[in-house]
Amino acid sequence: MADKNTIPEEAEDTKAAKKAAKEAKKAEKAAKKAEKRRRQLEKAGASPEEIQRALDAETDYEEEGGGSKLAVFLVTIVIIAIWLAILALLVKMDVGGFGSTVLKPLLEDVPYVNRILPDTDDETFVAEGSTEQPYATLDEAVARIKALETELQNERNAKTESQNKNETLKEQSAQLEEYKAKEAAFEELKQKFDEEVVFSDQAPDINTYKEFYESIDPANAEAIYKQVLEQQQQDEELEQYVSMYSSMKPKQAAAIFDTMKGDLNLVAKILKAMDTDSSSSILGAMNAETAAKLTKIMNPSESNK
Repeated sequence: MADKNTIPEEAEDTKAAKKAAKEAKKAEKAAKKAEKRRRQLEKAGASPEEIQRALDAETDYEEEGGGSKLAVFLVTIVIIAIWLAILALLVKMDVGGFGSTVLKPLLEDVPYVNRILPDTDDETFVAEGSTEQPYATLDEAVARIKALETELQNERNAKTESQNKNETLKEQSAQLEEYKAKEAAFEELKQKFDEEVVFSDQAPDINTYKEFYESIDPANAEAIYKQVLEQQQQDEELEQYVSMYSSMKPKQAAAIFDTMKGDLNLVAKILKAMDTDSSSSILGAMNAETAAKLTKIMNPSESNK
């Protein structure tokens, strides 16, 4: 079994051998390049001294160029480090809120990197009085803002709709007050008319009522005027019925009235408008059940209920 101490030595030898091989390869490449350059200068007619000076100058330039590249690289690294330090300082100081609003949700769980984040309370992304946890990402915060904007717009729409409803209600209330005033004036006029005309000791007949309604304002009396005309027409028709059935024999009229079971109110009006002898004879000739119903309808106490 090989001694453990010999393993590091063999590794060092291998490393040194590789380095030597690399240097030899590099020297061989440089020699080939110098030889190629020598032939070019010889073909150009340069003297041996000029050729040597040119080769020496190129060798010095390459060595200086290698050192310059290293210096440029080191300077670049230093500049980048300075800018990173400035950026970290700006984030730590939370200039413009960039560190707390943008970087913290993204980097707060990254080890070491999160040390450059500003020291802010956990309530940075929580609305005042809210019991919710801070937003985990910027997308969540943006989504919450959009939701709040939607709620605000809905509140504005509801307020506008409420204002429109209030305006409509005000207009309707004004119209209702106007209607009530007109209704009160009409009721006053109607009461005065009832007291002075309809219920007076010397009440006129229905034709006088008709003439009176035609003389007053049609806009207020239109409905009543129509009722008067209908009542007058019904009275004229009723007189015709009374005259017709009074001229019949009681049995003939009774037979017709027995078939009018669906319109006993009209039969009762006709019988009531007849004289007592005619209506009694017709009722006596009618079906007993139908006659009983008509008598009940014609009863003044029943008609006033």
